[in-house]
Amino acid sequence: MEIILAKSAGFCFGVRRATQMAFEAASEHEHICSLGPVIHSPQVVKGLAEKGVKVVTNVEDILSGSVIIRSHGVTAEEMNKVQEKNLTIVDATCPFVKKTQKYAAGLSKEGYTVVIVGEVEHPEVQGIVSYAGDAVVHVVADAEQALALPRMKKVGIVAQTTQLYENLKEIMDVCLAKCQELRVFNTICDATSVRQNESRAIAGSVDLMIVIGGHASANTSRLTSICRQIQPQTWHIETTEEIQSGWFVGVKKVGVTAGASTPRWLIEEVIEMVAKQGK
Repeated sequence: MEIILAKSAGFCFGVRRATQMAFEAASEHEHICSLGPVIHSPQVVKGLAEKGVKVVTNVEDILSGSVIIRSHGVTAEEMNKVQEKNLTIVDATCPFVKKTQKYAAGLSKEGYTVVIVGEVEHPEVQGIVSYAGDAVVHVVADAEQALALPRMKKVGIVAQTTQLYENLKEIMDVCLAKCQELRVFNTICDATSVRQNESRAIAGSVDLMIVIGGHASANTSRLTSICRQIQPQTWHIETTEEIQSGWFVGVKKVGVTAGASTPRWLIEEVIEMVAKQGK
C-alpha cells in the first residue's frame, strides 16, 4: 500500500515558534502558566504540563510568576490585565495574528466598519475583535452571513489566518455591493494556503485520506472538510488509537496530511501505523 505524505504537514512557522518559546520558558522559569493552551494540540499541551506549564483561562487566576501568551493571541483587555500584574510575559502570539490585530485596530481608528472573516467562537477571532476597539464589528463565517449585513459606508475586512481564500473572496464580493468604500487586508497565512492546496491535490489521487490534528483545531477541521469534498473516505484523527483497520480494505493508496499544530513525532507514529495496515 502506497502512502503519500503532504510536504507541508505539521507545524507552521507560528506554531513552531510558539512551541519552542514555551518549552524554553518552562526550563527557565519556576512558576509558569499559559493563558489558554499554547497551541491546539493536546499532546503538546500535555508535554508542557509535564514541564510545569499550567493552563489557566482567567488572568485573575494568575497571581505571580511568568505567563505564556498562546499562539492564537489573547484579547486586548486580557493583555492589559497581564501587563498590570507585572508578570513576566512570554508572548508567543503568532506574528501573522499580531499583524491582523494591528490591521483591525488601524481600520477602527480610520472609521471603518470592521468585518472579520472567521469563526466567532475561535480565540484568534475574539482577540482580533477586541483590537478593533470602538468600531462596529461584524464576524461572518461565509457569504450567506455576509448577505445579512446592513448597508455600510466604509468597510474594512480582515480574516482569521487559517481561512480559505475562496471564502474571503466571496465575502469581499458581497460586502462590495453593500458599501461605498471597501478596504481589504488578505491576512490568510501563506502556510495555510499551501497546506490546503497540497491536501486537495493528494485527496484527488488516493483511495483514502487521513488528516491528523487536534479535534479542536480549526485549521485541521478545515483541511478535513476540503479533503472530504474530494475524497469521501477522509478521516480526521488525533492519535493512532483512532485508526481502524476496516478503513483500509481494498485501499491501494493512502494520503496523509496534518494540521498546523500537529507535532512531527505524531505524524510519524500515524505513518508507521498506516504502513502496518497494508501488510
